[in-house]
Amino acid sequence: MKGLIGKKVGMTQLYDETGKVTPVTVIQAGPCTVIDTMTDEGNGYSAVQVGYGEKKAKNVSKALKGHCKKAGKDSNPPEIIKEFRTEKDEKLELGTVLTVDQFKANEFVDISGVTKGKGFQGVVRRYKFAGGRASHGGGWVRRPGSSGNRTWPAKVDRNKRRPGHMGSDSRTVQNLQVMRIDKEDNLLFVKGAVPGGNGGVLLVRPAKKKTSA
Repeated sequence: MKGLIGKKVGMTQLYDETGKVTPVTVIQAGPCTVIDTMTDEGNGYSAVQVGYGEKKAKNVSKALKGHCKKAGKDSNPPEIIKEFRTEKDEKLELGTVLTVDQFKANEFVDISGVTKGKGFQGVVRRYKFAGGRASHGGGWVRRPGSSGNRTWPAKVDRNKRRPGHMGSDSRTVQNLQVMRIDKEDNLLFVKGAVPGGNGGVLLVRPAKKKTSA
């Protein structure tokens, strides 16, 4: 099973031998501990539960402590627990520690995260509406205008673009190249940008559409 939970550290630049600059995102990926496994026979699907980070035992429920006890993590339960799908015959022992060693330079990965939240926004900011005219009788500069009908059907159609909450959406960026790996500090240097702000939780998986450069 290849996959890690991590946090976005920030962005920086890498230079190659010719002086070419490559923008990269630095990700603190792992170490992660295998907390539990799911099987086709018992659960209907094959997956591995992986934990990242640590919490004080006094700050977690007894249920979570009991769940992590099999993996030997009841005294310091993980801060984040996620599932990664696996092959049917693939098995990992509970307590196994996963690190950045499973990835290699020039490999491609898919990274999932939650985008930055931007609060409640109007249609001009949220959907790039043009708005109304600012003169000659216009009184709706940043308003969406008419969005429904009159007597029939007398309602606003579903999925009509309206003001509302913007951001905080789950997104996956595919085919990001691993430029460098720092095994000592568990860092991945990935080419380009990833969803979310600094400190955001990320899932790093092998790319589904590409393998290597």
